[in-house]
Amino acid sequence: MTNGRLPTGPVGSLPSVTSWVDGQGDGGSVGPHDARRPTVAITPGVPDRKAGTTPPGEGKGFELALLDRGAAVLQQHAPLKGFDAYVVGFHCVKGEPDLQMEAHHYCKVVNGEMLQCVLFDGNTADANLIGIEYIVSERLFASLPEDEQPSWHPHNHEVFSGELVAPGLPIAVETELMGHLVNSYGKTWHTWHSTPMGAHPAEPLPTGDPMLMWSFNREGEVDSALQQDRNRVMGTEPEPRKASRAKYLDRAHPQHGVGTMRDDFADTTPTPGVVDAEDGQP
Repeated sequence: MTNGRLPTGPVGSLPSVTSWVDGQGDGGSVGPHDARRPTVAITPGVPDRKAGTTPPGEGKGFELALLDRGAAVLQQHAPLKGFDAYVVGFHCVKGEPDLQMEAHHYCKVVNGEMLQCVLFDGNTADANLIGIEYIVSERLFASLPEDEQPSWHPHNHEVFSGELVAPGLPIAVETELMGHLVNSYGKTWHTWHSTPMGAHPAEPLPTGDPMLMWSFNREGEVDSALQQDRNRVMGTEPEPRKASRAKYLDRAHPQHGVGTMRDDFADTTPTPGVVDAEDGQP
């Protein structure tokens, strides 16, 4: 984030994997009518991350396939345009530390202080839609009703731990992107747990109530096997990312929700730049 705002501007078009920075470095963000354009619009080669479960059901058949093809040519898809900023992170169910999963975010810049994201369990054409996330600036979070704020998780650990990544982008470019997420908050609902989570098997179909998800806020909270598998396949080691993002530590503020699940995990250590706004503890 820059001056408490998220960047705006075009970010390419799907299915390309693109990302954005506002061209301002540590200066201000670009407003929605600014003539300047992001300095980055990259379509890198990103390793495939296969989807989780394959839902039951018969093939499309001729009629549905024809309808699908005709819709692609004749119908407008304006609401889907712009969901191109691609990042991958990890979520757990709020209050249930063992229910963890990898989430692939395709995000759209709404304005200088808000993103909206659709979440998938992979980055291939057969990936399952598993949820949504809204991301807001620190200022917008503070404007939320007091009873609403506990539904929003903090993001500073995801940034400074190197857990949140933008696959395919050079580290320097990814670092600029992550700088815009410092002090931001997210509200995430998962509607389908299509991959195994600990002892919980993958669900063949989206069943049950949507589940409010939470962020990790200390080193050692995310399952090491889950993270190592993602890093191995996608080439997203955290250490160089930690080092590169450390330049933003001086802008990190204490965040609400850092301590919400602190006691649900064992053998964890603090992350630099991550402090709870209520008790002042990491």
